[in-house]
Amino acid sequence: MSIIHADLHIHTCLSPCAELEMSPKGIVSEAVNKGIDMIAVCDHNSAENVAAVIEASQQTKLTVLPGMEITSKEEVHIVGIFRIPEDTDHMQALVYGHLEGHNDTETFGLQVVVEADGTVTGYNERLLIGATDLSLEHVVQAIHDHNGLAIAAHIDREGFGILGQLGFIPPDLDLDALEVSSRTSLKDATATFTEYADYPFVQSSDAHLLDAIGSGITPLMLEAATFDELRMALKGDQGRGVHYEG
Repeated sequence: MSIIHADLHIHTCLSPCAELEMSPKGIVSEAVNKGIDMIAVCDHNSAENVAAVIEASQQTKLTVLPGMEITSKEEVHIVGIFRIPEDTDHMQALVYGHLEGHNDTETFGLQVVVEADGTVTGYNERLLIGATDLSLEHVVQAIHDHNGLAIAAHIDREGFGILGQLGFIPPDLDLDALEVSSRTSLKDATATFTEYADYPFVQSSDAHLLDAIGSGITPLMLEAATFDELRMALKGDQGRGVHYEG
């Protein structure tokens, strides 16, 4: 086994709050240049650019996992990471069925759908920055129903973090991990959130611009940079795990 460096929360130009420079090739190139082994593409309430980033990575050693950052009705962000794009597509269909409103580009920005080479194929008109009417419990259960991992996003931030929104983590909420942002190291996370020590912690960049990619990194002890190995690491199975001393 070896240390795999992962940034498990990166946005593309599909997210209205992300810069237009967040193209598939741009993201892949930046991650490779920074020595990152595995990333997850997690746009707001959509996965329409996932396949393009995966395709852009095909001639590199970078592993790209499909994902989404889903907003529950409590306005809590939950990152869902999946094994294959088809699982993400099914999750997206559920989210779209529970997401109302239309995007205001002047207020929130463009939501650009692209191909692997950056060619623009359209604009998502849904209000991706909005909240679904799905409960937090429903979001987590749906992620698991689609073979995914459910991670509470940026718990060290007030805005849209589960602690900022609710003040606590429901004890029966079946989360796979807790994410902290680049402002909190993994060591500090374990020391700060001691009441949640039973959860594994990950650190991600939540990058909305290229320079931010890799600003939050989780070192993982894995056999390979794959979804199944990541799942094992979050469970602490067979010697896999988060390398908190990295």
